[in-house]
Amino acid sequence: MSNKESFPWANPGTDSQFPANRAGNLVSVPGLRRWGLVGPFYSRAELVEQRALWKRQGKTVVFTNGCYDLLHPGHVRLLEEARSLGDVLILALNSDASVRRMKGPSRPLISENERAAMVVALAAVDAVTLFDEDTPRELIAEVLPDILVKGADWSHFIAGREEVEAAGGRVLTVPLEPGYSTTNIVEGMINQP
Repeated sequence: MSNKESFPWANPGTDSQFPANRAGNLVSVPGLRRWGLVGPFYSRAELVEQRALWKRQGKTVVFTNGCYDLLHPGHVRLLEEARSLGDVLILALNSDASVRRMKGPSRPLISENERAAMVVALAAVDAVTLFDEDTPRELIAEVLPDILVKGADWSHFIAGREEVEAAGGRVLTVPLEPGYSTTNIVEGMINQP
């Protein structure tokens, strides 16, 4: 049985049993093979190279970032909204060390490999990478997306704003989904009677 017969959703033109993302990329996430997951995960260097290709192809690249520690409907809706603004959505995840520095020693709840595995599976996400810095400013300066998107709760400070705007890009905030916050969900679970 051929790959196309056994896996009709497989990456066209390859022997892969895993689907390609919308941007046509099939890259494995380190440490995720044990779950049989392969998806649009990039090292920083690979992402910069891929961004150059998307630019040559005339694709509008959208970038967003965050911890995505406990994936909830608010995250999914933000990603869907961000993806609707362009042809390709890059999601940069804070590394475990970055999350700990920002949120404290009890976070992240879910490891960077597991968080990457979850977001790789989302249809709205075309590319995933990790960053270890406190903010993704350096990464954004290297990638220079056409559109930088953050949730409205970050409107006071959006890392990479200056770089994106200086390159002619746009910086947008999207409204948050009421009632969804990883921190509030965790606190609610801890404080239950």
